[in-house]
Amino acid sequence: MRYDVSGSGFGNGGSDSGLGEEWGVRAARSRALAVLRVRGRALGAAILPAAVAVVLYAGEVTGHFTGTGWATARWTVTVLAVLVLLAAAAVALVVARARPAVTPTVELTETAAPDLHRLVRDLADRLDVPAPAAIALTPDCDSWLEDRSHRAHRQAGAAGSPVLVIGSPFLWWMRVAELRAVLAPVVAGTGPAADPDIAAARRFVRGLDAAAVVADGPGLGPLRRLGARGVGRVARLLLRACGTHAAEMERGVAAAGSERAQAVDRETRMVAQEQVGLAYAGWDRLLTRVALPAWRMGRWPSGLDAGVVSALTELSRRDRLAEGYSSRLGERPACDLLEEPGAVDEAASLLAARLFHGGPAEAGPDWAPVEWSRYPEEVVDRKWRADAARLHEVLDRLAAAEAPGAADAAGAPTLTRVLTHLTTAPDGRPAQPPEPERPVPAADEDDRTSLEDDSVPVEDEDDRTSPEDDPVPAEDEVRNPAADTLAAALSARVAREDAEREARVTAGAAGFSGPDGPWPLCPLVPPRTGRDLLADHVTALVCCAAVDTTGAAPGLDWLDGPALLVDGVRSTDLAPRVLALVEDGDPAPLRAWLATTGVRPEKPVRLL
Repeated sequence: MRYDVSGSGFGNGGSDSGLGEEWGVRAARSRALAVLRVRGRALGAAILPAAVAVVLYAGEVTGHFTGTGWATARWTVTVLAVLVLLAAAAVALVVARARPAVTPTVELTETAAPDLHRLVRDLADRLDVPAPAAIALTPDCDSWLEDRSHRAHRQAGAAGSPVLVIGSPFLWWMRVAELRAVLAPVVAGTGPAADPDIAAARRFVRGLDAAAVVADGPGLGPLRRLGARGVGRVARLLLRACGTHAAEMERGVAAAGSERAQAVDRETRMVAQEQVGLAYAGWDRLLTRVALPAWRMGRWPSGLDAGVVSALTELSRRDRLAEGYSSRLGERPACDLLEEPGAVDEAASLLAARLFHGGPAEAGPDWAPVEWSRYPEEVVDRKWRADAARLHEVLDRLAAAEAPGAADAAGAPTLTRVLTHLTTAPDGRPAQPPEPERPVPAADEDDRTSLEDDSVPVEDEDDRTSPEDDPVPAEDEVRNPAADTLAAALSARVAREDAEREARVTAGAAGFSGPDGPWPLCPLVPPRTGRDLLADHVTALVCCAAVDTTGAAPGLDWLDGPALLVDGVRSTDLAPRVLALVEDGDPAPLRAWLATTGVRPEKPVRLL
């Protein structure tokens, strides 16, 4: 279970830490008792029929409840009591044996990070709370305590204190003092976690959480799945009854931890809070713009945490978000607390790829690590050429559907082919080569006279409509039908490829399977529109042509991902020119850029 004691919260600024801590613990304990009362009421409801049956049998023995009617009531209540007790025993057994979910993490033993373990123990001593049982890393910008006292998870953690889970980007971006300030309220949460009432309430809620989804697990027969669904309904009913109390209990624990941590590194706390937000922004940008293209190409960057430092450095340089950044570089980074930062970074990077993309657990020919120095060659160039190949394959299919045999007659893949296909005439129709003039048959004077008489009559001035009266085209009017058709076919092709990949991840060993079964994928970006996909593919084709015919080269931008380097400088004016072609069918801006850069669109490009 993940406790709501996050490193991004630093308390409410109370001045009396002892009073605030006492209030938080007392509030959490009162809510824990409310959760336990819900458990007690459920137990009382389960034994109520049995208690009534005992009373009826006692009345029979004493001679008060005699007769045929009382005998029928006794047998009816007895059967009901047995059924209810059996159902209650089944629910209790499932709740007790259900395995609570555990976050996939990279375990940090004391041998791998002795300085980090020492820092956490010293922090616990300063806060006068028990030290966490273990330390683990997760590819996320957050920190929390996770209870792994269940017997199925005791190898990963311990039976006593919870496990401290730290976001791996914090270790590389933050300084040691900042990390200590971030972890202080989290570590302080181990104190309330040792309270017997709070621990019992957490175990009960955690068991209900696990029992509610037992029916969704694999390997259950029809009869067992039916019983598991009944148990799940009871568990969800109990969760609704105690959910508010459990949430308030966790808020009380968080308040107690925050108040207790007020005295630790007070001057560093505000700076650390700013760094938490900055690290989150850089980490999200790195995953969506840099890591995701590599994962889709069968490569996983082995230094994501080190890359977030470069991304945040670039972000700070562009937007000036980190004041005094140069002074921070002189302080000791938190990753120095690890014995082998490179190995830990590689393990966390692989875990991120498995969680967010569903990659295999081990490296292979189609799933290999890539260093940042090799990223432009192994990821950017291959991605551009794969997108260009997909674009031309879709064009071939469209040509074959419109005119059989046209695909066979298509020449080598060139940028000119795409420009011609997407270019529209001024009236909005796809551009076509001019047709040769057809000879008009000669007509005699009588025929010409009849043609003049049958011609369209000239409108009066009153019947003519002014330009202001013309209807204004709607915003969603199709301005480039060829682009819409190509975008739809391209979207269908990409959707099929994504579906095939997800099927392989689900059916094979490629997906991440933790101690509690397979984990669902966490998509990083929402699905893109067809026009966006088409613009990306056209951009990739332009970049391939630039690399093949000029001195341009693929590059890496830490905030925007793949980039085209022209004369060693990143090209930033290509995107609007491609959009003009895709959206309006206007090739003039792109052709001007090609002429200025020296790209020859008629030359075939090398595809993947």
